[in-house]
Amino acid sequence: MKLILCLFILLVSFVCTFAQNEQAPILEKEIEYRDWTYKSIRTGEDVNLRAYAADKKLTIVVYFAPWCGNWRYDAPMLRRFYEKYKDKGLGIIAVGLYDPLDSMKASVNELKIPFPAVYESAERGAKQTSLHYKYRRYVGDLRNWGSPWYIFLMPSRMEKIGDTLTKKTFIINGEIIEAEGEAFIRKHLGLSGDTKASVAKSDKIEVCDPDTKTVELKKP
Repeated sequence: MKLILCLFILLVSFVCTFAQNEQAPILEKEIEYRDWTYKSIRTGEDVNLRAYAADKKLTIVVYFAPWCGNWRYDAPMLRRFYEKYKDKGLGIIAVGLYDPLDSMKASVNELKIPFPAVYESAERGAKQTSLHYKYRRYVGDLRNWGSPWYIFLMPSRMEKIGDTLTKKTFIINGEIIEAEGEAFIRKHLGLSGDTKASVAKSDKIEVCDPDTKTVELKKP
């Protein structure tokens, strides 16, 4: 009986430790991703994605919910990537969802996000009606809220005119794996060499569900 109890405790501990790890690989997928113009979280001004990506060698679009621990885990890494590679042709733009605008603004300010941040929806109830939901379900992301979710735009993959930006590109259904992400960035910026200079990020992560009590977990 004691053995069964010990095994049960170990199983519960394993699930609690690893269940919220949403790191995912970069995958190539067919997806009809359309151009958009959204309002800036900070200023309220219009930001057009095609125009933003026009002079970039690689643009990363990251969708996030401000209350999501997975987003808070990735944000410092994205900040480092941007500061390190923005002069080499990297663009990053964040798209907020599923929370009031004030919450999104507080999130990008607290996390010191240096790149543009816009919002698609400021309502929690829009989860299943958002374009974010449509896109990530189409490419096989079955997570509940899907924060963060990534799509990469490269000039060679982008349609020159029209509402559709790309029909086939790379996505991440979850958190970015740092080493893989930096290698991908360097490849598409035409860079080579060591990628070990990145500073280690925090090992804390929270449950990505607005209705669940925050739990402090560690990455494997």
